Amino acid sequence: MSRIGKLPIAIPENVEVEVKEQIINITGPHGKLVREISSTISIQLANNFLTLKKRDNSRFTNQLYGLSRTLINNMIIGVSKKFDKTLMLEGVGYRAQIVNKDLVLNLGFSHPVLLLIPDGIEVVLEKNGIIIIRGFDKELVGQFAATIKSKRPPEPYKGKGILFKGEIIKRKVGKSGK
Repeated sequence: MSRIGKLPIAIPENVEVEVKEQIINITGPHGKLVREISSTISIQLANNFLTLKKRDNSRFTNQLYGLSRTLINNMIIGVSKKFDKTLMLEGVGYRAQIVNKDLVLNLGFSHPVLLLIPDGIEVVLEKNGIIIIRGFDKELVGQFAATIKSKRPPEPYKGKGILFKGEIIKRKVGKSGK
């Protein structure tokens, strides 16, 4: 039994929620998100609270129960506050620039890496080695941050690469000179 799925979701005043059968539309000051929920779960909207109920007690329904509640809660938080991820560039000469709608990364390759910034995502560059990704869709923010990180993941010997803020790289000892 999911303890997360049982919890009601509070809806802030600046967020509108519309439920049509299994499709939920959430509109807020930062954007609009739509998601279809499994037919094994019912959604009730009352008194600025959303509650989810299981229609049967199968294993599949139990797996989706807490997940569905968390996805809906993230949608509400996203359209009201936005999500952000912070990436740090570690390495000599590693740079980031925004040109038109592209993120240009210089990561020690013989060529710059170009990434198209998706709609709904805002990229802010602080100083020279910090990239902040903001957006109202948590899934899209996380995926774009992971795509950037995949271009040069941190390596364990010198610690160079792209890493999330607060991420700790387990360092390895290099060769010993005999």
